[in-house]
Amino acid sequence: MSTTFRSDKVVKAEAEWFVVDGANQTVGRLATGIAGVLRGKLKPAFTPHQDCGDFVVVINADKLRFSGNKLDEKTYYRHTGYVGSVKSEVARELQERKPGEVLKKAVKGMLPKTHLGRKQLANLRIYSGEEHPHSAQQPQPLSF
Repeated sequence: MSTTFRSDKVVKAEAEWFVVDGANQTVGRLATGIAGVLRGKLKPAFTPHQDCGDFVVVINADKLRFSGNKLDEKTYYRHTGYVGSVKSEVARELQERKPGEVLKKAVKGMLPKTHLGRKQLANLRIYSGEEHPHSAQQPQPLSF
């Protein structure tokens, strides 16, 4: 829960839970919509410097779609910190090894590069199948 100050009133923004089905969704378009919900841009009390976003649960992350040849041509790099230890991986390999990691990296790139962005990214939950353990929060379906 976060508070937003508007003139002399205090508005409390309650975080809601949403579930998104990632089957046959394009990664970039889905990531854009999820980033907006995580930041809270859909709420009238949106404030850029405060966490007024919602929680997002993505199911069927193993069935995401890529436009063009991105699945075979997009490369992700990581560095361990040691000399000569740059590792690269194609999107297809990353998607097979860790379903949903491509979506998480895409959403992370669309959030602020600050402590607030890391906090908002923690509100994203990605699962490769139909099942998720967040049914107690009663997530509402969300489509883009």
